[in-house]
Amino acid sequence: MSELSKPEEGLQDPGEDQGPVEVPLLEAEVGESASHLASYPPASSSAPVEALPQEILHRMIGKLMKFLLLKYRAKEQTSQAEMLNEVLRDNQEYFPVVFREVSVCLQLLFGVDVKEVDPAEHTYILVPILGLTCDEMLSDGVGLPKAGFLVLVLSMIMRFGDPAPEEVVWGALSKMGMYVGSEHCFFEEPRELLTQVWVREGYLRYEQVPDSHPARYEFLWGPRAYVETSKWQVMAFMLTVNPRALRAFPFLSA
Repeated sequence: MSELSKPEEGLQDPGEDQGPVEVPLLEAEVGESASHLASYPPASSSAPVEALPQEILHRMIGKLMKFLLLKYRAKEQTSQAEMLNEVLRDNQEYFPVVFREVSVCLQLLFGVDVKEVDPAEHTYILVPILGLTCDEMLSDGVGLPKAGFLVLVLSMIMRFGDPAPEEVVWGALSKMGMYVGSEHCFFEEPRELLTQVWVREGYLRYEQVPDSHPARYEFLWGPRAYVETSKWQVMAFMLTVNPRALRAFPFLSA
């Protein structure tokens, strides 16, 4: 899982020959989440995907995901022709299902939308979901997109009341494998991100509960979150991911 967390040179062009190191590419980069997405039935594809070995399918998905993350970081457009030539030259018949799964995985894991800008030429641009600009403020210009994680945290704050008790937020995140003091394979150390980085950037507020002894803390939406998105947009996005999530926003859905 460390492949995507490496600096720029670690994200080499998938068109280059990487040798046997990249064989389990999907598992090494996006883990079980992408593997689960790869098992979904394709929206439309004439290729017999079910007859394709999962290892090969995962490898194609991993290569295309790495290619598109590089494009996102460089703020470059791409096209179907470029993806076929650079990534899936020998497996072009599987492009529809591979492209679909990668698009879903980028959106859910990293908060990156793949948008078609020219239907005639099949050109695409990659943008952060809901217009969030948190990925543009990465000081070192490397690392993985975190807009998806930010939307998840904002939705949790909504779900737990805004303000949301710190211990409740961490309890929910721990069920997803994110723990205070532990490096996450995609999002680094979550406590620093939630209580320092995103507070400094204005996406979150992290404040002591008034008159609490011993001191307890809570999370709230920050001013930048209100400027770049809204609670309605976050709820709508979460519902596109999981329609059953409506139960998590009773005060809004009412």
